Amino acid sequence: MKISKYLLTVLSLLFLFTVSIVAQEDEMTSDEWEAEMARLRSQKDALTQQITELQDAISKLKEQLQGMQSYEDCQNELYALVGATSADVTNFRNAVNELDGKIRRKEGPKVDRQKDLDALKSNKISALPEFFDKVHNQMQGSMDAWVEAPQEWNYTVVRGDCLWNIAKKKDYYGNGFAWPKIYKANRDKIKNPDLIYPKQTFTIPKLTEEEKAKYDKMRTNYKPAPVQ
Repeated sequence: MKISKYLLTVLSLLFLFTVSIVAQEDEMTSDEWEAEMARLRSQKDALTQQITELQDAISKLKEQLQGMQSYEDCQNELYALVGATSADVTNFRNAVNELDGKIRRKEGPKVDRQKDLDALKSNKISALPEFFDKVHNQMQGSMDAWVEAPQEWNYTVVRGDCLWNIAKKKDYYGNGFAWPKIYKANRDKIKNPDLIYPKQTFTIPKLTEEEKAKYDKMRTNYKPAPVQ
């Protein structure tokens, strides 16, 4: 870039010199002519010297570049410090991205995702600059912020309760049609689903996604009988 600027300057001076000859050919005295020529020669010599210095600097930089390691060699040397190959790092990167996606989507159970993360953290490859902050800080932070919904609840029956109303509570299913889930989970305590009693304690298991979809569909399709 610098050489180009200086060459442009030289060309500009030559242009000005030519214009000067045309414009002043009949006006300049011999002394003025010699003085102008001397000035331009001085500028030319100074520019030539600068170009030479720049060329020397470029040559030195090329020598230094030839003695430097390639980026790939530097990376392989870094990987060797943790006893890994380029293929090992690629596999680790894929594992990190896959687990990071599961954590962000909260694909539980949470305890299993923590075990997966601990395995990545124990791998020496996680000490590489590319991975350290993400694995040890960012992903662990996401795990710490992950509040996992309980797999089941305990509920104590109060006067006026029925399985339909319990299932309908927003803290549980929010859908009365899901009452059979509670009944099946407590068959040892419920002899007749129409008869439950105060102070009975029931286990209310979490619905699977398939069950949730089934009961939501039943609620959507339900049409109450017309009033007579």
